[in-house]
Amino acid sequence: MERRTSIPANALIWFGAGVSLAEILTGTFFAPLGFRDGGIAIVVGHIIGCALLFLAGLIGARTRRSAMETVKMAFGARGGLLFAALNVMQLIGWTSIMIYDGALAANSVMDAGHWLWCFVIGILIIVWIRIGILRIERVNAVAMTGLFLLTVLLCSVIWGSAETTGSAAGETMSFAMALELSIAMPLSWLPLISDYTREAERPAAAAAVSALVYGLVSCWMYFIGMGAAILTGESDIAQIMLHAGLGAAGLGIVILSTVTTTYLDAYSAGVSSESIVRSVSGRTVGIGVTVLGAAAASLYPMDDITGFLYIIGSVFAPMIAVQIASYFLLREDAAGRSVHTVNLAVWFIGFLCYRWLMTLDTPVGSTLPTMAITLLLALLAHRVFERKKVESNTSK
Repeated sequence: MERRTSIPANALIWFGAGVSLAEILTGTFFAPLGFRDGGIAIVVGHIIGCALLFLAGLIGARTRRSAMETVKMAFGARGGLLFAALNVMQLIGWTSIMIYDGALAANSVMDAGHWLWCFVIGILIIVWIRIGILRIERVNAVAMTGLFLLTVLLCSVIWGSAETTGSAAGETMSFAMALELSIAMPLSWLPLISDYTREAERPAAAAAVSALVYGLVSCWMYFIGMGAAILTGESDIAQIMLHAGLGAAGLGIVILSTVTTTYLDAYSAGVSSESIVRSVSGRTVGIGVTVLGAAAASLYPMDDITGFLYIIGSVFAPMIAVQIASYFLLREDAAGRSVHTVNLAVWFIGFLCYRWLMTLDTPVGSTLPTMAITLLLALLAHRVFERKKVESNTSK
């Protein structure tokens, strides 16, 4: 009998994904908006992003297909390869960024050398990959319990230092750009979530729990980052932990959060590679991606990820809009076709639309209008081309 992951296992996986230094650091960028506007941007952005995350996970859970295999249902077998390749590239980028951030923070807490911490974190991620997604539930339960307690301790330290400084750190940011940064983080998981929900015992519940747990924890991380920047005037989380006397505990937060998040990136890079080349081993590729990411993290600076997040949004927001139209509204399955040219063209228009809207700084950001336009274009294009196909068949 095929083994399936339980609902608690899915919750633990996405709790680990949400507890991330990258999310805490992104939260610090919201400080100039203040608690009220920054908090609204965080919550609204995550509601939008996690609703999309749920829909993406639901497609994979219902069809029992990996994330990139579900993309082929909308864009065709060869058309889906484009997104599989783009996804592998973004996951290599995320793996490098996460190891870099983790090593930088760990080295601030315990100075042992940046390259050495890259090596240590890389080894631990490989251990997680070797354990495997279906056998990691008990390991994750222990790790997540410890991580939860450590993160609560970190949160109490930050909020307990409210009276010390009270200055907001960071450059000026508009509400629309903050909203985009909040949406972009859940969007970055869209091409991954089905790699985990496809193994679930209860498809719809697994997708819902995954999106809900990730959304709540991610918001928590953003608020920690924003609170640290506003209340202490400090945006370096490692320094906050160090000054608060959280030496060993702070190091535990850094290492565990980096490993449990980056493991998902490296593992899914392997799963996505299987959609490109059937003969490869996803686990082996995941280990290779980890090695590459650790090497890149030890050699290159990766301090500002905002541009990277916006690129992710411009690629994957119109992609999921086409998938929603194709799967939920049009009931299409183009996996048997080579390329769904129409859907691919609609996605490209959506991509250009997102990049153009970013230059306008609209009150609602770029994601929502891009998705609305892309969704409508997909439905309209289907209607026009289906009508032409019917007329062509009738004329024969």
